[in-house]
Amino acid sequence: MVIIKRLYTYMLQRFLPLLLMTFFICLFIVLMQFLWRFIDDLVGKGLEFGVIAELFMYAALTMVPTALPLAVLLASLMVFGNLGEKFELTAMKASGISLFRIMKPLTVLMVLIAIGAFFFQNNVLPVAQTKMWTLLFSVRQKSPEVEIPERSFYSEIPNMNLYVDRKNAETGMLYGMIIYDISRGYDNTRVILADSGQFNFTEDKTRLFLHLYAGEMFENMRDNTMGASSSQRYLPFRREHFSEKEIYFPFDANLNLIDEGGMRSQYIGQNINQLRHSIDSIGRQVDSIGNMYASELLATPYFGLRPKLTRVEEGRVIEYPRPEVRLDRPLDLDSLFQAPNPGYAKTYVTQALSKAKRQKQEYLYRSMSLAEQAKLMRRHDIEMQRKFTLSFACIIFFFIGAPLGAIIKKGGLGTPLVISVLLFIVYFIIDNMGFKMARDGKLPVWEGIWLSSMVLLPLGVFFTYKAVGDSAVFNVDAYRNFFRRLTGHGNERSLTLKEVHMADVEKPVALSMLSDFLGLAETEGRRAAALSPLRRLFDGGVDRSLRQPLNQLVDYLSNTTDIYTLNLLNQYPFKPTARNVGSVIATTKSLLDRIGEGRVAEKNDTDGTEDTP
Repeated sequence: MVIIKRLYTYMLQRFLPLLLMTFFICLFIVLMQFLWRFIDDLVGKGLEFGVIAELFMYAALTMVPTALPLAVLLASLMVFGNLGEKFELTAMKASGISLFRIMKPLTVLMVLIAIGAFFFQNNVLPVAQTKMWTLLFSVRQKSPEVEIPERSFYSEIPNMNLYVDRKNAETGMLYGMIIYDISRGYDNTRVILADSGQFNFTEDKTRLFLHLYAGEMFENMRDNTMGASSSQRYLPFRREHFSEKEIYFPFDANLNLIDEGGMRSQYIGQNINQLRHSIDSIGRQVDSIGNMYASELLATPYFGLRPKLTRVEEGRVIEYPRPEVRLDRPLDLDSLFQAPNPGYAKTYVTQALSKAKRQKQEYLYRSMSLAEQAKLMRRHDIEMQRKFTLSFACIIFFFIGAPLGAIIKKGGLGTPLVISVLLFIVYFIIDNMGFKMARDGKLPVWEGIWLSSMVLLPLGVFFTYKAVGDSAVFNVDAYRNFFRRLTGHGNERSLTLKEVHMADVEKPVALSMLSDFLGLAETEGRRAAALSPLRRLFDGGVDRSLRQPLNQLVDYLSNTTDIYTLNLLNQYPFKPTARNVGSVIATTKSLLDRIGEGRVAEKNDTDGTEDTP
């Protein structure tokens, strides 16, 4: 019997409800995006609730690859943010439990989710996409629901334009009707005026039944006499008065589902094995067509001469020996333009140019057909690569969200939601860019599809490394100090006058220390000037030579009572480097001048008083 540790149970109990909640929230959001995208195809069709529910169910299944990574990122951010905000994460670490051990049960869960996502992409998603697009195309082809407006022409009924002055919403009776029937062509338009009427469908909903009252009908009459002239083929018109009349129009109001076979044979309806078979088939077809075009191109004669006897086999050009053709003299093309009739030259040029244009158009057409086949092969390969990217994206987003939540230590829905949306937008933009470049052949398919994962993987590794070491990733002061140390400035010194002096600054000792340090600094400065720019950028060993003497000098002179001397000491950098050794030398010379003028208090051996000018 496997006993799960209490820590693992606790982490799973905290993570699973949030994962389910965020998943359904994200799925609802992307489903609303699908609704707004196809709202025009659904409104006004009179669809039953069952059809709409079925369409949304298949659409929700197709949106899982978009919603699942975002849900994993948001849930992991919220869980570890809550643990950090309530100091539970700190207590676990204080008990000797590492972050990897805290993440262990969720990591195992993510691996199981990634495996399930792969089988979902391979087995469930092709079926769901096939049924969704089949149902959506069927809904698009369905005739709209008959909803006739008042005082405007209605043309949604095929081959009919209908005008209604007013209508009774309770009884469905229409008043002041004008009907233009163009089912027999515009030359034989039939116009019907009626005082009132009512629409109904036949039982099988394949025909529209129109019952009219108190009206008249006008129509042209076609003359079928074979010998009649064009001016006598049509009689002026035929007029008919009626008190009651019934008319049938063909109008299929049913939802007729198209065959799924055509959609199932597309790349969206195939699993990995079928996609591999399709890629191999298209590849062989492209190679075969390319070899055939190459053979024709090599065998095409120019100026009546065949360049070589060749044929293409398995992508290789094979030449055959042929009898040598000898010409008594070289072809003299200039003689073509020296004919007795100057008009022949223009004719020759025109014919040659026309032939070249025809051959160019033919080769362009052939290249376009091959490009379409290559694009279709890439689309199959893209769909096959995407069977794996969802699983990998879930794992990457977990290793971004969990460490990031442990670092920011912010729970709830506010901060994690903002961060997760920003990260997901970056992921979506990179993924879309890679998809388009792979589809258009600008990148190999595997590079384009895996581009977003390759960009986010180092980010997950970085956040995990920083969270394990409790590094302050979002501490602005830490980055400011880092760049200051990188440029050689470091933190600023803040020496102030001391109220109690444990030791006085003696002028000869100070001058001796400054002279020795100045000589050492000038030596390092000359050595730094001879370094390459790259060595100078990375200090070049100046820090190791000057740091200890500089600290000793500053410690001794900090006991001075001269505020100007303290200000000069504050100009010394914490870390002397090859880049700032010049400022160190200048500051040392200024201190020598200041102390040499007697600005530092000296100990008076005769009366014990300080002699200051």
